[in-house]
Amino acid sequence: MEHLFKILSTINLYKTLPIGHIINLVDFTDEELEIFYKTIGENVRRERKKKNVTQMQLALAIGHNSVGHIAKAELYKYEKHFSLEQLYKIAKVLEINLHQLIP
Repeated sequence: MEHLFKILSTINLYKTLPIGHIINLVDFTDEELEIFYKTIGENVRRERKKKNVTQMQLALAIGHNSVGHIAKAELYKYEKHFSLEQLYKIAKVLEINLHQLIP
């Protein structure tokens, strides 16, 4: 049994949240999320244009073969938005920090 405790201690499986720890649940409105995604799209567009990169160039650089997703996500059209992976790649391609894209 002591051997099992050492293994569990090593991989921290025996630990739990402290007593009384509360996680607050937040209800996000559709409007709030829409503003969030639109702001990200505007930030991508602004930074892309600063670097004189076209939507097609950006699409190809992050592994897409058309501008459709880039164009829609920049405008949050049809509820299309960038994934975290896409934002990471966009930041790398544009040589900017990820925090410049996310509000």
